[in-house]
Amino acid sequence: MILMELKMTDTKYKYLTKINFPDDLKKIPLEELPLVCDELRQFIIEEVSKNPGHLGSNLGTVELTVALHYVFNTPYDRLVWDVGHQAYGHKILTGRRNVFHTNRKLGGISGFPNIFESKYDAFGTGHASTSISSALGMSIASSLKNEPDRKVVAIIGDGSMTGGLAFEGLNNASMDMNDLMIVLNDNHTAIDPLRGGISQFLLSMTTWPTYNKLRYFIYRVLRKLGLISEDGKRRLLSIGNSLKAILSRQRGNIFEGLHIRYFGPVDGHDVINLVRIFSDIKEFRGPKVLHCITKKGKGYEPAENNVVEWHAPGCFDASTGEKRNDSAVPTPPLFQDVFGETLLELAKQNDRIVGITPAMPSGCSMTIMQRELPERVYDVGIAEAHSVTFSAGLAKEGMIPFCNVYSTFMQRAYDNVIHDVAIQKLPVIMCLDRAGIVGADGATHQGAFDLAYMRCVPNLTIAAPRNEHELRNLMFTAQLKNDRPFVIRYPRGKGSLIDWRNEMTEVEIGKGVCLKEGKDVAVLTIGTMATAVEEAMQIVKKDTDLSFAHYDMRFLKPLDESLLHEIGKKFKKIITVEDGVIRGGFGSAVLEFMMDHHYPVQVKRLGIPDRFIEHGSPEEIYAMLGLDAEGISNSMKNL
Repeated sequence: MILMELKMTDTKYKYLTKINFPDDLKKIPLEELPLVCDELRQFIIEEVSKNPGHLGSNLGTVELTVALHYVFNTPYDRLVWDVGHQAYGHKILTGRRNVFHTNRKLGGISGFPNIFESKYDAFGTGHASTSISSALGMSIASSLKNEPDRKVVAIIGDGSMTGGLAFEGLNNASMDMNDLMIVLNDNHTAIDPLRGGISQFLLSMTTWPTYNKLRYFIYRVLRKLGLISEDGKRRLLSIGNSLKAILSRQRGNIFEGLHIRYFGPVDGHDVINLVRIFSDIKEFRGPKVLHCITKKGKGYEPAENNVVEWHAPGCFDASTGEKRNDSAVPTPPLFQDVFGETLLELAKQNDRIVGITPAMPSGCSMTIMQRELPERVYDVGIAEAHSVTFSAGLAKEGMIPFCNVYSTFMQRAYDNVIHDVAIQKLPVIMCLDRAGIVGADGATHQGAFDLAYMRCVPNLTIAAPRNEHELRNLMFTAQLKNDRPFVIRYPRGKGSLIDWRNEMTEVEIGKGVCLKEGKDVAVLTIGTMATAVEEAMQIVKKDTDLSFAHYDMRFLKPLDESLLHEIGKKFKKIITVEDGVIRGGFGSAVLEFMMDHHYPVQVKRLGIPDRFIEHGSPEEIYAMLGLDAEGISNSMKNL
């Protein structure tokens, strides 16, 4: 049976229709909470089947969500949801059930916690591993403001414990006076299965539950009898750590080694027991961790059986689990697949090529190489900064690393790009997937800044392909040169070519191309915005006698100065088009060049304005920003 146990229509949600806010949830008898969880899980499945979003991670946190809101006094008590895509249940229980159908849509609610959307969203999250640090700040702030009754809980999981920031937060939590509670949602996965020592350590902890249950029981009894103080607690903790090490022949628990009290592992799907545990430990002084074992995709058979595919599955039939495919007509490939196929092709020709990705092998299609050459692909976990410096070390010793990081996540490794790669001029090939507008994931995920933040770094070569052939050629060129850091950025989604597997050729570094001759106005593009401009030119030629030339500059750095001189001498009006922030990006580079060389030209820059862009489909957002073919044609006509 695909839909486990519960099958009902919206009108038959006996409990959910009565829960508008957590105070309503608290009125439900404890023994009936499993039924609330059933309905909440079913509601998420039905809604996400029609309106795509993150499914597996949210199904895995249903019981945690219900228990937390049942026990804690939200929003006065703070719940900080790491990553953010495990918080659908939280949103549904905090006043947003009736608008949940707008999730991730333009003008609708965000797919992640958002402090501007609800007072129940204690902290905005979208990037991983931020919860412990931010929640620790809240906990200490409560102490400084003399609010000792305010509880702060960080819910971290879906691989976020592999991120370095999580360990920085843990280290700080162990040193400062605070009452932070950390809920470790341990499902042994992120998007792809977790790799690395931390995931293995967490897994080994789950094999020794008897000790944890016994210690918790003893502590609970002693505390209720008033036979243990805070000093006694620390002594008991120290003795318990030693006892566990002796009995299990394992080194000490990493949390307890930091003097953070550890409880668990416990069943993260036993909502009644979770309520009891949260009620018991929420008043404990000092930092503490509750380790919960959960199953990603819990309660929906397809999602349980294939956590990678059902992390964010798109539209599907909720009753059968069948994916919906709206078209059988051949379409261009995803840029990520072109990258993956090309990387494997190049790696087969050159055994020095290796692939590195921070927990996104399927997202960037490095799984294609991973399946055939697993010993040369490194998934380093949610650790973008490490992925760059690790790549730098590989490059220093003669390897050719293709380090694939989503544009928005490369922001987390910016110092590493400068300090470890660019200063030393190490030949790391950084491929920035999801550059430009990504759509429904919103402000935390739009790849808006990479052109601007990379352009100012010395020693970098920065390129953006306009189509799949160009991506392949740039990858081929980057591994051939192998004497400089090389950045290649490309968008999320499909390209424009059905027949995409060209014979790869070397591209001259810093060389643009003229795609269309013209005599009145020059339109300069970088990357896939060339396609929208080509469409815009078809529109505008019907309404104006102006003659437009079109240049694909290809490289942001180095700019094709000889081509820019030619343009500066020939044209009095220039339009630049980019899918990055308008301040400091491609258009700014062109404008600086024209001013530095005293060309009397009018430059109109089209790009992402100086604000954060919220969620919606890419098509809606590009239209809203005037960066679709219609919007660009209007700018061309009104120049």
